[in-house]
Amino acid sequence: MEYKDYYKILGVARDASGDEIKRAYKKLARKYHPDVSKEADAEPQFKAINEAYQVLKDADKRKAYDQLGSQWREGQHFHPPPGWQAQGGGFSSEGPAGFSDFFTQFFGGGGAGFQREQGFRMRGQDVHAIIQISLEDAFNGGSRSLSLQGHDLDEQGRAIARTRQLNVQIPRGIHQGQQIRLAGQGGPGLGGSPAGDLYLEVRFTPHPLFHAEGRDIFLELPIAPWEAALGARISIPTLGGRVEMAIPASSQSGRKLRLKERGLPGKPPGDQYLVLRIETPPADTESAQELYRRMAREMPFDPRKARGI
Repeated sequence: MEYKDYYKILGVARDASGDEIKRAYKKLARKYHPDVSKEADAEPQFKAINEAYQVLKDADKRKAYDQLGSQWREGQHFHPPPGWQAQGGGFSSEGPAGFSDFFTQFFGGGGAGFQREQGFRMRGQDVHAIIQISLEDAFNGGSRSLSLQGHDLDEQGRAIARTRQLNVQIPRGIHQGQQIRLAGQGGPGLGGSPAGDLYLEVRFTPHPLFHAEGRDIFLELPIAPWEAALGARISIPTLGGRVEMAIPASSQSGRKLRLKERGLPGKPPGDQYLVLRIETPPADTESAQELYRRMAREMPFDPRKARGI
């Protein structure tokens, strides 16, 4: 007969306390409970975990089991000591699979089936998902309607598919990577326990003008050569509306300018950064080409010289 090492099944030491055994059982039961687990071997694993807990949670049965274990060495075929009598009993059972032969012979089994312990309670699992929002939603706040595919448990504890419509409040100033918590909207609880929570990780949809880094907003700003050379005042788009900004004279491509507190709201609020990009007008007419030739004559300039190219 195969000896069942209940301590090994629960992943606890042989001198583990009752609380340690209970915590180990709860953790493994959450992972392998057949009604909610996605593990391929969930049912046999749960049966083994449940069987181990039925013995180790009871002081008398654990003591008897430890006496049994003193007769066994790993790798050996197990034989009970002479005169051993089945201990206890009173283990109710139900369902399609039975306790092991080891358990049935030495502790009684109450018939075929594995026990889903009466009063078993377990809070539902937390669920994590991604929600995509616009930068405008992050700046202004608002609400979004979501369809969430999930499951509930019927009266027999079986999982049934369900589609839920949720109204999600978007906090003003939320930034990418933050999470929105919806209490009680996660996985269903077992035995009347509360459901878990739903955590929505915020991602920003691509924007035609801006991108965000934390609460800071970045905009690549095209400017004409004369605006860069002479300076200019330009109307700049921001998430909060357009503002006037001065472009300093002698600006170069890649220069970064800051609009203070024009990023996403918060404590402190973010800023908006403008990255200048000088664009060259096309020389697509004779007069435009002549203007470029005149500039080349009157403004001899070698942009490579300073870099030794």
